[in-house]
Amino acid sequence: MVREPATPPGTVRPGGRTARTRTAVRDAVITGLADHGYPGLTVEYVAEHSGVHKTTLYRRWGGVEGLIVDALDLAGEDSWTPPDTGTLEGDLRALATEVTTTFNDPTTAAAPGAFIAAAFQSEHAAQGLHTFYRERFNRCGPLIERAVQRGEAPPGTDAAAVVSAVSAPLFFRLFITREPIDATDAERSALAALAATRAGAFIGSGSTTPTKQQSPAGATPVTD
Repeated sequence: MVREPATPPGTVRPGGRTARTRTAVRDAVITGLADHGYPGLTVEYVAEHSGVHKTTLYRRWGGVEGLIVDALDLAGEDSWTPPDTGTLEGDLRALATEVTTTFNDPTTAAAPGAFIAAAFQSEHAAQGLHTFYRERFNRCGPLIERAVQRGEAPPGTDAAAVVSAVSAPLFFRLFITREPIDATDAERSALAALAATRAGAFIGSGSTTPTKQQSPAGATPVTD
């Protein structure tokens, strides 16, 4: 049975030696997931590959579940920002291209692929992945705000819904039908999301963009 850590992983932002330890543990978790999958990841493996004693791992992270959640939490502390090409179409194309490029390179695909695979088998991993992508979607709010201001999207457009629509077809091919993705797939995904955005398909109560404003000149009219 996995013990829950006394302090939820990722709630403390340590520096110095503690930060280096956390990074080493994260790297060992990613390597273990990529090499052996979620069922094969053990605290002993992480201890051996991180240089951190398993007693410390159990005390600080509680077990495999806590290790995975904290690795995702640490991954979410990066400096990634959404593209700003000057147009919504350019931004969505750039997002789709980023997904395609990431998952076509074995080096960069290892970590996200391992976490997504783990989420199919672990509720804790699934919750951690949800939190990771929710934070990513929040960072994309300005992308849609700029589009609304330029008249490229209707007011009230939900940034998370738009970004999800860009990546969802690509993730479906990667993780459900297990097909490769290429530049053509990225193009189709971006243009489909763009058309749906312009048509007002992603207006919703969860929007990260202002809703109480007049539609900018040139915005696609939306009817109820």
